[in-house]
Amino acid sequence: MNVDAKRTIAQDMAHHVHPQSNLRQHAENGPTMITHGEGVYVYDDQGNQIMDGFSGLGCMSLGYHNERLANAAVRQMNTLPFAPTFYNRSHPRVAELCERLTKLAPGDMTRALIQCSGSEANDTAIKLLWYTNTAKGTPERRKIIGRIRGYHGNTVATASLSGQPHMHAKFGLPLPEFKHTDLPNYYRFHIDGESEEEFSARMAKNFEDLILTEGPDTVAAFFAEPAISGGGALMPPKGYWDEMQAVIRKYNLTFLVDEVVTGFGRTGNRWGSETWNLKPDMVTCAKALSAAFFPVSALMFGEDFYADMMKNSDEMGTFGHGYTYAGHPVGAAVSLEALSIYDEIDLVGHVRKVSKPFLEKCYAMQDHPLVAEVRGVGLFCGFELMKDAKTREPFDPSWKVGELVQNFAHDRGLYLRAIGDRMSFMPPLIISEDEIEIATERFKGALDDAWAVVKGRV
Repeated sequence: MNVDAKRTIAQDMAHHVHPQSNLRQHAENGPTMITHGEGVYVYDDQGNQIMDGFSGLGCMSLGYHNERLANAAVRQMNTLPFAPTFYNRSHPRVAELCERLTKLAPGDMTRALIQCSGSEANDTAIKLLWYTNTAKGTPERRKIIGRIRGYHGNTVATASLSGQPHMHAKFGLPLPEFKHTDLPNYYRFHIDGESEEEFSARMAKNFEDLILTEGPDTVAAFFAEPAISGGGALMPPKGYWDEMQAVIRKYNLTFLVDEVVTGFGRTGNRWGSETWNLKPDMVTCAKALSAAFFPVSALMFGEDFYADMMKNSDEMGTFGHGYTYAGHPVGAAVSLEALSIYDEIDLVGHVRKVSKPFLEKCYAMQDHPLVAEVRGVGLFCGFELMKDAKTREPFDPSWKVGELVQNFAHDRGLYLRAIGDRMSFMPPLIISEDEIEIATERFKGALDDAWAVVKGRV
């Protein structure tokens, strides 16, 4: 390690607070310092090449080098590096982006609020639900339902909405307005002999029971990812969305679909809503919106929703919401260029093509002694690790089997993410078939390495 590398690591350990990290471990071991990237690979300060099997954080759709996106940012910086969207001011790029997104969006979307992150977009949606319900004369409809292990962000409200215990503990969360229904993990939670369709019906019944317990007149909305990312790339079981959407409509809940991870091709369609035939009232997107080259997100909704916002704005004299960098010209310019690239290279078509060998090689790993179940779609796949696949006996949590696999994969040059004893595998959308071969070989090798450690305990 050279002097500069040692210095930056020392700086990081002394001053940088790392989100979603083990702080004690970081204080003792320091960071993996990534210095540059190219295509589906990143490189650390030791010169190691690491294939990105998690797309950064599910966002690096076009990989780590794209001159068109970089040039779009430079052109915009040289033309108009910043312009606020407060006080009825605007700029051409944000106007163009809002029109383009609403035309692409699932459902009947006509309006867009451009924000800076998926957390901000979802947090804004919560505020606007409360805001518009006051305009409707139903301010008591404040409760928002998410799902156990669902993930929607890290603000106070979105962390409350997310069903992630480690994001609630010690923070005094969730806030009382936020409730959670079941995690639809068929493998782990089905009753013996219960079909996927029967399991899905039971999940919907539990959802309806929660609404009735809380009082339908107090519940405003249901928030959900088409497939759960933060819970470990968990695919919905058969019939799940038909059953859940029937309950949503029965009680006239607003249905917000969080497309932050699943938007722009991850599932083999432009939107996860298309993959599972969802009918959203509101949609959020981020991550691949700019191919992760700039922090940007969007919340989209229809004209009826906007009319209620107008009503409150008329009464108060203004719409009292906004962020300084929302609708940033550079973010809008980069996003427009990313959307153009997606169309020009037919990124969705590419995902459909390479998803076949990707999923075939993933499903082949279900025979591994550590793996109980593999489910995926497009370039989005989850692996359930289990001590006994037939009896569904989990590993002792203290063994940290998922973390073992994750670390061995890193040693072999593949970045994966462990969420407990689930593995999430979602490479950049531009990955080639040859690169899929390399990635899956490294994944299989990491499973073998972990099994060598674990098998003596089983």
